[in-house]
Amino acid sequence: MALEAAMMGRRRDDQASLFYEFRLDDRIPKSHLLRRIDGFVTAALADVHARLEPYYSEIGRPSVDPELMIRMLIIGYCYGLRSERRLTQEVELHLAYRWFCRLDLDDKVPHHSTFSENRLHRFRESDVFRHIFERVVATCMASGLVKGEGFAVDASVMEANASRYHGKAPDEIVWAQPERQTSAVREYLAALEPDAEPNPDRKPPKVISPSDPCAAWTAKANKRVQFGYGLNYLIDIENAVIVDVEPTPARTYDEVQSTKIMLDRTERCFGIKPKRLAADTAYGTGRFLGWLVGHGIAPHIPVRDASERDDRDRARRHHAPLSRLKARLRCLSIEDAVLSEHDRATGAPRYS
Repeated sequence: MALEAAMMGRRRDDQASLFYEFRLDDRIPKSHLLRRIDGFVTAALADVHARLEPYYSEIGRPSVDPELMIRMLIIGYCYGLRSERRLTQEVELHLAYRWFCRLDLDDKVPHHSTFSENRLHRFRESDVFRHIFERVVATCMASGLVKGEGFAVDASVMEANASRYHGKAPDEIVWAQPERQTSAVREYLAALEPDAEPNPDRKPPKVISPSDPCAAWTAKANKRVQFGYGLNYLIDIENAVIVDVEPTPARTYDEVQSTKIMLDRTERCFGIKPKRLAADTAYGTGRFLGWLVGHGIAPHIPVRDASERDDRDRARRHHAPLSRLKARLRCLSIEDAVLSEHDRATGAPRYS
């Protein structure tokens, strides 16, 4: 027992070391995600300073390096850190994050408010994120990952930062009130064209959010009714590489229109045009199918029959009271069967 106690190791930390030999690059394993993508990110951000130079002032104090902020945002996307405040805290503590951002141990991490200021102004005005995205797609094309013969399109719903309990009809909102003048409201009002004729194919929204009027009132993806946006992806089928993306309100009409925008932009930017396009029934309108055929693209899309949908909706509304009655009778019969089984087991008398 005494021998075992003598062999038990104990850490001696009475005196801390005065000097350390530490190299951050040695601490990041080769299999780490950030090390694996670092070379591609470096190539994609090679001209980001030249791209953003016109949006910076020639006088004043030096700003935070935009490449540093973009690298931090990439970390947030890779690891699901949606809060910029949380992102700065994680970069402050995580060695791999510091290595990826080219930050040494004693380098200062930017304040979280710096991100929102740059996203709303410099990054948005310069469209730098799309520029980086297109450079990544060009790299995938150069590596032979994009074949360009078959594309697929689909949309996913992202919940807007707007309460679903405060939706109002557009005519009920007074936009001139000072509390309404947010950046989202200003963009919405600026996009309205008072002299434009209404589009007969696009129904006006019945409910909009006073804080984010561009968001659509939707119940897509089998979720609860909410305000949301649609993230539309154009994907090369060969290796599932996203070649374009377009955000829209979460409405089917806008999602179909965004497909035309993405196809045209992909052909203009990369010189590729698919021979076929795959999508679900939501894209199977006669007008969109005709547009694809007219542009030499074979649609692999189920045709959406609006008349059958209208008949189903009318039948559903007609049979709704009868369905509720049947469900109630079914519940009563189940309850009666359970009570009868209980009475037979306990011998209790039934009174009708």
